[in-house]
Amino acid sequence: MEPAKTLIDSGSSRNFIDKDYVREKNIPTTELANKKSVIAIDGKEIEDVISEKTELQIEVEGDTEIILGKDWLDEAEPVIAWKDLTITYRDHISGKAATEEPVIPKEFADFIDLFQEEGFRELPPHREEFDCAIDLIEGAELPKPAKTYPMTPAESEALEKYIEQELEDGKIRRSQSSMAAPCFYVNKADGGLRLVVDYRKLNAITKPYRFPMPVQTELLEQLKDAKIFSKMDIRWGFNNIRIREGDEWKTAFRTRWGTYETLVMPFGIINGPAYFQAYVNDIFKDLIGVNVVVYMDDILVFSRNREDHVKHVREVLKRLRANHLFLKPHKCHFFTTETSFIGIVISPEGISMEKEKVKAILEWKAPTTVKQVQAFLGLAGFYRRWVENFSTKAKPLTELTRKGIKFKWTDREEKAFQDIKEAITKEPVLIHPRPDEPYILETDASGVALGAVLSQKGDDGRLHPIAYLSQSFTPPQRNYDTYDKELLAIVHALEHWRLLLEGTKIPITVYTDHRNLQYWQEAKVWNRRHARWYLLLASFNYQIVYRPGKMSEKPDALSRRHDHGDIPVEPQIMIAPDKFIGFMADISSSFLDEVREAQKEDETIRVLWESVSNKEELPPSVRKEFRRYDIKNGILEYDGKIYIPDDRDLRLEILQRFHDSPIAGHQGHARTLELISREYYWPGIKAQVNRYVDTCEICQRSKGHKQSIPHRPLPIPEKPWEDIAYDFIVKLPKSNGYDSILTVIDRFSRQAHFIPCLESTNAEELAEIFIREVWKLHGTPKTTVSDRGPTFNSQFLRALYKGLKIEPRFSTAYHPETDGISERTNQWVEGFLRTFCNYRQDDWTKWLPIAEFCHNNHVNSATGQTAFETVYGTTPRWNMLKGDQEERDTPAAYSMKEKMEKIWDEAKASMELHRTLEKPSKELKVGDKVLLLLTNLSSKRPTKKLDNRKGGPFTITEKISSHAYRLDLPKTIRVHNVFHINLLSPVTEDKDFHRKQVKPPPIITEEGEEEYEVDHVVNWEWRNGRLYYQIRWKGYDPIEDTMERAEKFAEMHDLLADLRKRLPGAPMPNDSKGKTKSNKQKEGRSIKQEANEGK
Repeated sequence: MEPAKTLIDSGSSRNFIDKDYVREKNIPTTELANKKSVIAIDGKEIEDVISEKTELQIEVEGDTEIILGKDWLDEAEPVIAWKDLTITYRDHISGKAATEEPVIPKEFADFIDLFQEEGFRELPPHREEFDCAIDLIEGAELPKPAKTYPMTPAESEALEKYIEQELEDGKIRRSQSSMAAPCFYVNKADGGLRLVVDYRKLNAITKPYRFPMPVQTELLEQLKDAKIFSKMDIRWGFNNIRIREGDEWKTAFRTRWGTYETLVMPFGIINGPAYFQAYVNDIFKDLIGVNVVVYMDDILVFSRNREDHVKHVREVLKRLRANHLFLKPHKCHFFTTETSFIGIVISPEGISMEKEKVKAILEWKAPTTVKQVQAFLGLAGFYRRWVENFSTKAKPLTELTRKGIKFKWTDREEKAFQDIKEAITKEPVLIHPRPDEPYILETDASGVALGAVLSQKGDDGRLHPIAYLSQSFTPPQRNYDTYDKELLAIVHALEHWRLLLEGTKIPITVYTDHRNLQYWQEAKVWNRRHARWYLLLASFNYQIVYRPGKMSEKPDALSRRHDHGDIPVEPQIMIAPDKFIGFMADISSSFLDEVREAQKEDETIRVLWESVSNKEELPPSVRKEFRRYDIKNGILEYDGKIYIPDDRDLRLEILQRFHDSPIAGHQGHARTLELISREYYWPGIKAQVNRYVDTCEICQRSKGHKQSIPHRPLPIPEKPWEDIAYDFIVKLPKSNGYDSILTVIDRFSRQAHFIPCLESTNAEELAEIFIREVWKLHGTPKTTVSDRGPTFNSQFLRALYKGLKIEPRFSTAYHPETDGISERTNQWVEGFLRTFCNYRQDDWTKWLPIAEFCHNNHVNSATGQTAFETVYGTTPRWNMLKGDQEERDTPAAYSMKEKMEKIWDEAKASMELHRTLEKPSKELKVGDKVLLLLTNLSSKRPTKKLDNRKGGPFTITEKISSHAYRLDLPKTIRVHNVFHINLLSPVTEDKDFHRKQVKPPPIITEEGEEEYEVDHVVNWEWRNGRLYYQIRWKGYDPIEDTMERAEKFAEMHDLLADLRKRLPGAPMPNDSKGKTKSNKQKEGRSIKQEANEGK
C-alpha cells in the first residue's frame, strides 16, 4: 500500500483514519454498535462522527488521512529524530522483531490454517516428479567429512534446539554418510540466527539441473492491465520439497552431537532454486499468465476488479492447501493497488522497471568540477558509436576539460549534459535483454558507492548496455574493506537484476578489477557475511573474471558519481607525493576498524572473545589457557599483540607493508617475521611469512647467491661505537652529484650510517665527513677496521687518528675476511638500492636515509636485537598500520644503566653463540623454472652494481650433465643457452598470495593483428638520429623489454606524462608521424612479436 499522509499528535487520545481514504484503498472495516463523538482542538464536541472501526478508528472529517494519537505512542514507543525526520522503533533498537499480529481479510478467514506455523512442522510427502535429485558427476572424488566449525555457546544452544525440533518433525535423521559438510550460523536481519550448511564441496561435484526461470519481459506483459494485487510468500519454500529417496546421504552435515542428513531440500544446494521453480510452476500452470505470477516462493495475484480478485486469491489458497504449502503472514499483503514484486514497482499507472534500468544515469547530477565532467564523458564515451553526432553533442563539455579554460556551467553545458544522458538511455544504445544470449556484468566499488552495467552483444556484434546501476553504500557498508565492497557490488548487482539473471543456461561473465575475487568461493573458511552472500547467489550461474581497473571504466564511473559522496569534502592542503619517497600513508584507524570488523566475523576469534570476556567465571584449569589473551580497545590481543583473524586481505596487507615497502626493505625470513611479530600475531605466522618471502619475485631477482665467507673474527667489542668499520661503495651512477657511498658500521651494535660522497674523496675530506656525520653522534672510537687503500693510509688520516688517540687496525691485503661486517653491509646496501632505485639508477641518494633506517631497525642475527635497541635501549615508532592502539607499558624494574648493561650483555652473548648454517642446493630437473645469474651478461643500465642480479624465469629444456643445463631463452637474448648450475637458482612460485601477474595473452584486433599493452617507458636512447624508447610490456618480465621508435607513442599522453614525471630529462617524440590512441602499440612489427613468433 502506498504511504498515507500521517499526523503524529500526542494530544490526541486515540488513532484516526480518513473515511474516504479507507474506501479508496478498500480497507475492510467493522460497524460500531454505537456511534461515538470526539472533542476537537478548540474544545467543541463533534457528535456521532465515529461510525466504524478497523485496525485504527475512523474519523469522518479532516484534511489528514491518518492521525496517530497517544494510544499508538504508548504502545509503539517510537524514537523520533526530528532533524532527519525518521522514526525508529524500540524493538528494532533492541534487536527484537516486532510482533504485530497480521490481519487476514474476512474474505479469506476460512484459510487461516495456511498462515499458522503448526502445519508447516509436518514432513511433506514425496512427489516423485519434483523430488530433488542429487546426481553426482561421474568419476568425481567424494569430499572427506569436514571438521566442525567452532560456535559460541548461544549458537551451540540454537543448533541443539534446531536438531531436536527437526528430529521431532522427521525432517532430518542421523546419518552414517561417508561425506559430511560443516555448518555454522549467520545473523538474520531481525536479529535471529540462520543455520547455514557449507555445501560448496557437494555442489562442485553435482550435475547442474537447469529449469527456465520466468522471463522479465513476459512478466511485464502479463501485468500491464491489472488494477488490484495481492502478494504472498511461501514459508520456508525449499523445505517443502523432499530429497529423492536414496540421495539423502549426500546432504549430510556434521555437528558436535553427530552427523545428520536431511529428508527435505536444504538451502545452499546448487539445484534447489530450479527444482522449487519447477514445482510451483506445475501447481499454478493454468493460472500463470492469466491472473498469477510465481517467482520462487513469491506469488503475485492480479486482477482488474475486487470481485474477480477475491475469486483468484481463493483459488491460489486452495491449491496451496492441497499441496501442503504454508504462508508467512507478515509478508502477505492483500487488496493493494500498488506493490513491489521482485524488484518491479507495479501500480495501475504502469510498471516502473524501464526507468529503473536507466535510473543510475538519469539521476546523475550536473558536474561541478572538471574531474566530474571527465568521469561522465568517460562513461558516455563507451557508447559514442551509437549516438549520432556524439562529438557535436559533447563539445560544450569537452571544452570544459581543456587546460586553461575556466570552469563555468551554463544553459549550454546543461543542455549538452541532458542530451547525452537521454541518448545513452534509449535505443540504439540501450537494448532489450535476450534470455538465450550470454550476459556480461561489469561491477566496481568506490569508497562510498557501487556501480554496475549489464550488457549483451547486439545485432552489430558489439556490446550494448541493458541496464545501469549506481547505489550509495550504507554507513556500515562504507566500513567494509575493499575486498568486501567489490564483492558486495557483485552480490547487489546480481540480486538487483535477479529476474533477468537467475538460472541462466549460459554462465554470466562477471568482470571485476579486484583479482582475489576470482577465488572467493574457494576460501577454506568463510565469515558469516560471505556465507550469507553465497546463499543469495547459489541459484546464479556465473563466473568471476579479473580485468584490470583501466578496463573497467564504465562501472567505475557509476561507482564514483560525485552525488554519492554525501559526506562533505573539506578543502585540504596536499603535500606532493614525491616528498614521501615511497612511505605508506593510508593508515591506522581505518586498518584497526577493519581488524575489529574481521574479528567479529571470524569463528575462532568469536569463541576466544567470549571466553576472554568471561575469564573470571571460568574454572582455574580452563582460565589459565586464556591467560595470554586480552581485549583492548575492542580488539583481541595475544601476548600484547593484535590477533589478526583468518582474513586473506588483512594478512596480505601486513605482509606487503612489512616486507615490500621501502622502510621494510625486502628483508629475509627472520627479519620480516621479527618486524611483524612486534605488533601482530596469528596462528601459522612463521610459515606464512616464509612462504611470502620465498615467493617474492623482486627478492629472487635482486638478491644474489648466498655466499658463506670464512672469516677470522676480530675480538668482540665491549660497548657500542668503540670499534667501527669503514668501507666505500664506488663507481655508482651520478646522483645529486655523488658517485660513491661511505659505509660506517659499529661492530658491536651493527648500527650503520650510509653517507653519499665522491670516489675522489681525499684524506682531508674524509676526515671532515667523519667528524660531521659520525663523530658528532657517537664520539671517538677506540679502534677502526678499514680497507688498506691510499685514502685510508694517507699521512693526514694517520695524523688525525693519532691526534684523536685512535689506534688504526687495517685489513690484511687481498683478504677482506677480517672486515666481513663491511663486506656484508655493502652487499645489503647494494641489494636495497637495487630493489628501489629507478631504471637509470640516478636517484639512489634519496633512498639512502630509508636504507639506513631500515638496516638499523631490523634485528641482527648475530646480536638478536635491532641496532636502535642496542644503542638507545628502544626502537623508534614506524608501524603504519597500528594507529592509536594503546601503547604497551614498559616495566621500570631497573635503572637505565642496568637496562643498557643487560642489553649489551645479551648482544655480546648472542654474537658469541652465532653460527652460519648452509642449506644444501635444490636439485634441478627438466621443466623446472629457474632464474639466471646475470654475471656474464651485458646490461644497458649505468652500473651492474644496482642492476638485477638475476633474470628470468626461464624453463629448463635439457639436462646436459650434472652441472650444466639448457634453458629456453627468448630471441632477444643472443647468448649460448647452456649454463653451469652455479648460475641457476630455482624459482619459488607464488601459489598462496596471487601477487605475480601472469603474462597476458595478446589482444587480437578485428584485423587479425596482435596487440600488446604498454606498461611504461623504462629508458631511451638515440640511434642514427632517431629516438628509441625501451618499452616494458604489461605483465612481462624486464628481460623481455624491447626498443621501439618513440614516434609510435606520440599520442599516448598518459604514458608520456608518466615518463616526464619519473625521468624529468627524458626526450619527447615531438616530431613523430605515427598515431596511436591507446596504450596498445600495433603499428609495424615489434621485436616482441618477432620474438614470440620465433618461439
